[in-house]
Amino acid sequence: MSSTSTTVERAFAAALYADSDAALDTGASLLAADPASDAELACRGEEFVAAAWRRGWQPADVVRIVRRELGDVHERLVAELVLAEAGRDQASRDRAPRDRTPRSPRWAAQLEEIDKFDKFGKFNKIDKPAEPDAGPGTPRTDRFSYATAVLELYRLLLRLPSLEPLDAHVPHPPRASGGTAAPRDTRMLTRIRALLAKAEATGFPEEAEALSAKAQELMARHSIDEALLAARTHAKDAPGACRIGVDPPYETAKAVLLDAVAGANRCRAVWNEALGFSTVVGFEADLEAVELLYTSLLVQATAAMTKAEAAQRAGGRKRTKSFRQSFLAAYAHRIGDRLADAADGQVTATEGESGVAEGELLPVLAARDVAVTDETERMFPDTVTTRMRGVTDAAGWQEGAAAADRAQVRARSPLTRP
Repeated sequence: MSSTSTTVERAFAAALYADSDAALDTGASLLAADPASDAELACRGEEFVAAAWRRGWQPADVVRIVRRELGDVHERLVAELVLAEAGRDQASRDRAPRDRTPRSPRWAAQLEEIDKFDKFGKFNKIDKPAEPDAGPGTPRTDRFSYATAVLELYRLLLRLPSLEPLDAHVPHPPRASGGTAAPRDTRMLTRIRALLAKAEATGFPEEAEALSAKAQELMARHSIDEALLAARTHAKDAPGACRIGVDPPYETAKAVLLDAVAGANRCRAVWNEALGFSTVVGFEADLEAVELLYTSLLVQATAAMTKAEAAQRAGGRKRTKSFRQSFLAAYAHRIGDRLADAADGQVTATEGESGVAEGELLPVLAARDVAVTDETERMFPDTVTTRMRGVTDAAGWQEGAAAADRAQVRARSPLTRP
């Protein structure tokens, strides 16, 4: 074993398997005293990232948990490790493609998003320690601080629990009659994104309501078209799954909102409170709709809550955490109903179209609902129902319900978590 490997192993033995600051300081001191260990330290980091993939984590999941549990510096470090490991993994796949399970399109999209944020400096920078012979003006970071941050990150990566693997549930795209994959309707998705962006930006509640409703109608239309195409071409289409972050504060209310959006779009959401995300199970077009709409409605809810709080303060009434919790809870419970109304209206409209045979649509949608339920129960055989707590402010509830009526909302099936 080389002296470099010995340094890294000694540092890991001291710091990674103990929780004390003293153990962390010991490991960081060993690394800081041996600049030659940096390359080996980076390689070991990539191994920790690859181990996280084997335990069911995906790139966006790892970056999100690091942001949640540690800090900006660690987020930057893990982003670099994820991208470096992805490059190494792709090279291995190119050499032996038959020996590797293909990654999902979501995986590639997550890497692209991390790379984009990395290139444009969205992750806070951390200057790595300069080499001893670096020229004048080279940014230098205290080696001990750098080594401490790396060990804190590796300690977290090492202890990540196993998750339900998602790549095993990648949906097969509908096939066209000629045997090629059907092109995705990017124009529809672009239009939906534009409508939601306008809903987030407008200062007029009635306009936001109309834009959100129209977006949900288009999402339902897109989902129905995908379902009919898959049925008519006998495509081997199956439910997939994705994870969506549910960040503090007021995580329970946000998880209920996500559950409502998922239910309105023929998906199921299972909340992992400890790790800060929900796993949404559904067909690909529906998963895209849930991601887009949940993000937009959260922005709209936050803006409406801020405005309502300002009005309450102007009236001389002090509003606190209870007001905000009650506001978001009411918003979440009302939004699903309104979204479901828009989606059901689209189903009714589609059934009346001349291109859809009588009695064709409902069996297709029912079969998909059964497939999503079966897949959810297979992935999560044991779940419990979570109750909303802390909803005690009547004014907050009323304001949240009113905001939901302006933006499109409703409660669906009970929120569950593993």
